[in-house]
Amino acid sequence: MADEVILLDFWPSPFGMRVRVALAEKGIEYEYKEENLSDKSPLLLKMNPVKKQIPVLIHNGKPVCESLIIVRYIDEVWKHKSPLLPSDAYQRAHAMFWADYVDKKVRYIALRDRYGYPVVKSMKQERMSSWGVFKLLEGELGDKTYFGDDTFGIVDVALIPFYSWFYMFEQCGNMSIEAECPKLVAWGKRCMEKESVSKSLPDQHKVYDLLMDLKKKFLAK
Repeated sequence: MADEVILLDFWPSPFGMRVRVALAEKGIEYEYKEENLSDKSPLLLKMNPVKKQIPVLIHNGKPVCESLIIVRYIDEVWKHKSPLLPSDAYQRAHAMFWADYVDKKVRYIALRDRYGYPVVKSMKQERMSSWGVFKLLEGELGDKTYFGDDTFGIVDVALIPFYSWFYMFEQCGNMSIEAECPKLVAWGKRCMEKESVSKSLPDQHKVYDLLMDLKKKFLAK
């Protein structure tokens, strides 16, 4: 009996993109269900009653929530295809540390630029905070092809969706990521050469236009 895989998602969500990339890397067929986050479906509320958020992966009727948890689940269940986590325990812990760093730090930048908060003392302070995050990630990447050396892995899956948000970061933060973090941008372009990534990420300008519209509506409340 074939697996039934359903993904509840919202197309500009970088967290949903993580799951799409992981599923594509594994070559897993699934049914995609687009959610309207202002009018959440009964299925989403049933499958994620605690947080009521996307993405949710439904595998044979059972829900898995939170993007990094979903990616790990996908890697463990379909372990025979394109592993995303190292087999070595220490390397696996190291990879999860950086995936968690992306989840916490880059998520903050995304929320700040999307909704215009929290308020800080100056724009200079805000830019310095952003650069610190991106430069630390670029330092971890170094001269490697991917964060997992020659292997596209969970840190790449965690971070690459935000590549589709880079244009928004630059516009909202008055910054040039390519000028300040050229290795990170080069990494993003390499990742985009992978079909699993290019078919899972939307156009940066399309993301920017939607998020600016949502930001205006949020600030108008």
